[in-house]
Amino acid sequence: MKNKKAAMEMSVGTIVTIVLLMSVLVLGIVLTKSIFESSKGAIDMTDQQLQAEISKLFAEEKDLVIYPTSGKITIKVGERDQIVVGIRNNADSADVSTEFTYEVLVSGNDCGLNKEEVENWISIKPEETISIPIGGFEKSRINFKIPEGTPNCLGEFRVTVKRGSKIYDSELFSVEVKA
Repeated sequence: MKNKKAAMEMSVGTIVTIVLLMSVLVLGIVLTKSIFESSKGAIDMTDQQLQAEISKLFAEEKDLVIYPTSGKITIKVGERDQIVVGIRNNADSADVSTEFTYEVLVSGNDCGLNKEEVENWISIKPEETISIPIGGFEKSRINFKIPEGTPNCLGEFRVTVKRGSKIYDSELFSVEVKA
């Protein structure tokens, strides 16, 4: 009788231990997944979160910043993501234009595609003109959607910002395509 009671207590203890270990394992997996998903592009960020990240980047005294800071996003074929361009008006007098324009052009790729095909990855074209008060900054999202049939490759883009007709700043970023 004593052996049966001891065996029963042993099996209950084992079951409880297994349940607790499985719970810890699941929580660890969920935590790891959330950490890796948070390092993705800017597509799931709220406007306030994005504004805070861009503000941090401008602390480095730059006039043009790209988010994510790595300057690179990875997108699976058929999916969407975005990169954010932040522009700061560094003018110190009122007679300088506060109107900015920018364009995003393909600077190269290893996809075996022509420039027009890679430019078509941009699903929503950015605004034509942005008005930025002196000392202020604005951000704009550049949305990408990789079409089906695109091979694993890397496309490089250049953002060129102009104030009036003069080039204000320029920055490179890349889009890595994964099948």
